[in-house]
Amino acid sequence: MAQIKKAPLAGVLEIFPRVFEDQRGYFFESYRADWLQSEGVNHGWVQDNQSFSQKGTVRGLHFQRGEFAQAKLVRVIQGKVLDVIIDLRKGSATFGEKYSAILDADRNNLMYVPTGFAHGFSVLEDSIFAYKCSNYYNRESEGGIHWNDPALKIDWQINEPIISEKDAIWPTLEEFKASEGGL
Repeated sequence: MAQIKKAPLAGVLEIFPRVFEDQRGYFFESYRADWLQSEGVNHGWVQDNQSFSQKGTVRGLHFQRGEFAQAKLVRVIQGKVLDVIIDLRKGSATFGEKYSAILDADRNNLMYVPTGFAHGFSVLEDSIFAYKCSNYYNRESEGGIHWNDPALKIDWQINEPIISEKDAIWPTLEEFKASEGGL
């Protein structure tokens, strides 16, 4: 069985699978539905995504709105990233708070991110990032929070980040709260 660590933000989990190593290499179960079911999480995952990013890239902070809201199960297949989430759930006691964890291919750890969170990551080593989604991506439902919002004080652990044009223009958390109030 995997070791499951509950994060300080309700519903967020970090999962450490059991890895079996010998002279041939290693084996581990990278996903089992019963890991999440033991924590009351039941998703019929509908989409798997994978990206490659070079060291120094920051992606996010992204979310999907309304009927297209997505829970995610994220991991790194190769490399290392700083994975960051922001609680955007309306009425949440931790609204606007952040949580981060290093996802590392050498540790094979995963993070479960419930719906209602913005998600992003910075690439500490060239990385292949993979994640399961509980809902399909819908362009019209996409949103984001500015990656470098001073109020969030996120230390991305990158000196000169590589950012997409889209990620450079998302609203701040305060602007998001004023216009939408939450997810």
